[in-house]
Amino acid sequence: MKRLILIGLSTLALAACQSQPRVQQNRKPSFYASLAQAGAEVDAAMARDMIGAYRRNNGLGPLAVDPGLQAAARAEAEAMAAADRPSSAEAFKARLAAAGFTAPAANLSAGYHTLAEAFSGWRESAPHNRVLLDPQAARIGIATAYAPNSKYKVYWALVVAAKG
Repeated sequence: MKRLILIGLSTLALAACQSQPRVQQNRKPSFYASLAQAGAEVDAAMARDMIGAYRRNNGLGPLAVDPGLQAAARAEAEAMAAADRPSSAEAFKARLAAAGFTAPAANLSAGYHTLAEAFSGWRESAPHNRVLLDPQAARIGIATAYAPNSKYKVYWALVVAAKG
């Protein structure tokens, strides 16, 4: 009798496993998604979280995604892609300050195909790392633009600013 009960329970357990929805196992986190394709967009929330964790590990406060900084980053990334060259971070910061953003800092770059690559490259570059670890930063905007005929393919604009 015990054997029949065990067989019955085993059968029920197997049937329950088959009725469960399957989880997609091959999906990569968005920071590994290639942005070197038309229509691809960097995940701003993921960027905020990655940079925020890095800042927290360095004793700094969190960042909030700011719609105005997002728009500025998008416009700058698109301008760089159209010109097929990175812009001057100093000129971009001056335009942001003139637009009313407090203590803006920016990373403008090209060639990274994923957020993980960009984040790693920025950490390894002293001037770019200073932007990531800017103690005044409280807000963030980040965008990419794809340029299929460019040697770089992907242009990046990351901007941070103080509370305003």
